[in-house]
Amino acid sequence: MQDLAAPAKPIDVMLANSNPLVLSAMSEIFDRDPRFSLVATSATAEGFLGTVMRVPVQVGIIDWDLPVLGAAKLIEVLRDQVNAPRLVVYGDGNGDLPRLAMTAGAAGFADKAGDVERLLATCADVAAGKMVFPYIDVRELQKDPIHSLSRRERAMLEALSKGLTNRELSKELGITINTVKFHLSNLFEKLSVKNRAQAIAFYYSSRLPGESSDPE
Repeated sequence: MQDLAAPAKPIDVMLANSNPLVLSAMSEIFDRDPRFSLVATSATAEGFLGTVMRVPVQVGIIDWDLPVLGAAKLIEVLRDQVNAPRLVVYGDGNGDLPRLAMTAGAAGFADKAGDVERLLATCADVAAGKMVFPYIDVRELQKDPIHSLSRRERAMLEALSKGLTNRELSKELGITINTVKFHLSNLFEKLSVKNRAQAIAFYYSSRLPGESSDPE
């Protein structure tokens, strides 16, 4: 008897890459594969964010150095959104980028030097709920103090980097001055620093790209 079961629904994906040639080539790759439905593309993190908030997709394939926010910040913004896509970072797998992507909260990493089928398979696995990364020593993740910060503490660190006083931090974050002092105390302890200046220095030397100041 012939199997009349309906074919699996294609996986809705969106691409974001600042290089127009890469974006064009990747678009063609996903357009040709019946497992996927390419919903949209963008050259910026803001464009990606604006689109997926209006038109939900299952998987987003993003460049780590997306202007202007950067992938790390984009992942953080999407983390608390309902129906946010699972994100695959597409980039150079020879350095520290796979670890950074995992630490930031991506669901997968695809090496741009790998073959096309590996990229497509990674996206399919991520859509199915899997985490897909090359071998990473988890002990290295735990060594990064950023890994231990709460969302509030990370927001505090970012605000602190602007040179704000406790009163200004209180206004910026919508909390009392005593709560600011409490969070600062916890933050300094987790980062193993003694004062604001050292905490700010840590912020700007952090191994998480996309969390540094804009060049002058």
